Amino acid sequence: MSQNRIKTLLEMIKFEHSVFALPFALTGALLAARAAHHGWPSWRQILWIVAAMVAARSAAMTINRIVDLRYDKENPRTRQRALATGALSVSFAWIFTLVAVVVFVLAAWQLNPLALKLAPLALLILFFYSFTKRFTNWSHLFLGFALGISPAAAWIAITGSLDPRMLILCAAVTLWVGGFDVFYACQDLEYDRSVDLFSVPKKFGIARALLIARVMHIGVVALLGWLAFSFVLPWPAWTGIAVVAALLAYEHSLVKADDLSKLDAAFFAVNGYISMLFLLFWGAAAAVWRI
Repeated sequence: MSQNRIKTLLEMIKFEHSVFALPFALTGALLAARAAHHGWPSWRQILWIVAAMVAARSAAMTINRIVDLRYDKENPRTRQRALATGALSVSFAWIFTLVAVVVFVLAAWQLNPLALKLAPLALLILFFYSFTKRFTNWSHLFLGFALGISPAAAWIAITGSLDPRMLILCAAVTLWVGGFDVFYACQDLEYDRSVDLFSVPKKFGIARALLIARVMHIGVVALLGWLAFSFVLPWPAWTGIAVVAALLAYEHSLVKADDLSKLDAAFFAVNGYISMLFLLFWGAAAAVWRI
């Protein structure tokens, strides 16, 4: 595969956006190892968790581009995407998806039997999101849930079981991703109306959509507080929650109903900082945690 094709492929699947969910998965792995085993994840476990996360997300993004090809060709915002322009072929996209699925299943197999058994369910959840905008205004939450299962998956990868408390972090990630996807959907309001696709901005208008996103993100902060309390985590976790809350507030200050010009800054930079700083502070909390 040529260097240009690799670059085009990574751009198509927005490879750099793996940073959004991966830190939450790694946080789940840290909490699992500390709570269940009073230790730390092995480098082997971390390697296979990262491989599983990147492979699953790459497969899901490629399926999304295949399923939405018709819309990507028509939407002025997406006409330059690789499949829409023909820079990559649909057959190549299917082959890449198959390779990514194989890597994901291999990673699950290397982790433990329960991870392997649940791998098909995880893929079903990830792929199902691509169809939701055709029948529900709340596709944003389906996307959020697709990423939100990552902390629970990481807990299972470490322990071979699931602590119900990890579902709190799953819910927090679901609302976090769902909220910023509502932001993102505001850009496509007119196009969604023209082709009868569903979204929160289309249903409620941009002003109310931004309010709904704000409520979702308030819910994120509340859920993180509940999670920290349920595990009796030390002060770095609470500092991390405060940092997340401040960054979410800043993100919302960037986007106005009559001015979406700073949306890219809100979507990419701020959310990347949120996920990385969350891992940093909660990793520190795990390090000083007296279990």
